[in-house]
Amino acid sequence: MQADGKMVDGSLLGDANGVEPAPGRVKDSGKWQRPRFSRKALMKCCLVKWIIASKQAQDKGDSSDSDLELSTVRHQPEGLDQLQAQTKFTRKELQSLYRGFKNECPSGLVDEETFKSIYSQFFPQGDASTYAHFLFNAFDLDRNGSIRFEDFVIGLSVLLRGSVTEKLNWAFNLYDINKDGYITKEEMLAIMKSIYDMMGRYTYPCVRDEAPSEHVDKFFQKMDRNRDGVVTIEEFIETCQKDENIMNSMQLFENVI
Repeated sequence: MQADGKMVDGSLLGDANGVEPAPGRVKDSGKWQRPRFSRKALMKCCLVKWIIASKQAQDKGDSSDSDLELSTVRHQPEGLDQLQAQTKFTRKELQSLYRGFKNECPSGLVDEETFKSIYSQFFPQGDASTYAHFLFNAFDLDRNGSIRFEDFVIGLSVLLRGSVTEKLNWAFNLYDINKDGYITKEEMLAIMKSIYDMMGRYTYPCVRDEAPSEHVDKFFQKMDRNRDGVVTIEEFIETCQKDENIMNSMQLFENVI
């Protein structure tokens, strides 16, 4: 939970009107109550936690810190030097990420069901399956139904250490569900609903059924500058960069994974 205790409504793009929601609260009773999670806390690096936990479990039985271990895997990743050049991770960070990745995915590939399993663990209070599906497609650069280690760390690098423009490009790719280079209102609404579904009843204030649609209407009106019914990458980036509230919400992309 964030130190300032602020709660938000679960949108990837913040509030269209720039209104700060009321602070959350935990019931005061003799028994500990699960806190209502902030959006940032809910989204905080699930994939990184998954990898690190796996690596720590592996380290208990193996203290070696060698180069990428290309054992009996179906997909063998690129060498460390090439991955280090393509990402903003250090050699040691790549080693740690790969060891955790390989421990969880001995084949060297992550499938969509694994993604859904990861997010169901981190978001048990809601239904994360649809959001996990969309996020998986954003990482699956080859569109072949599996994520290679290279795709995985390149995506992580953008989200954790990329520039604002790089993060906005990644966000556009997430919202562009059919990958045709445009975002429709229906696509934006599908992503938004999946986030509300994932956050479940622990959002604060409680989410009304019509809230995602209202939220999307406001954002789409801002972004679709020429009123042609779709948002281009240029419109998306320009609107986000000019809107202070949206830019503040881009902090989320450090934790969306």
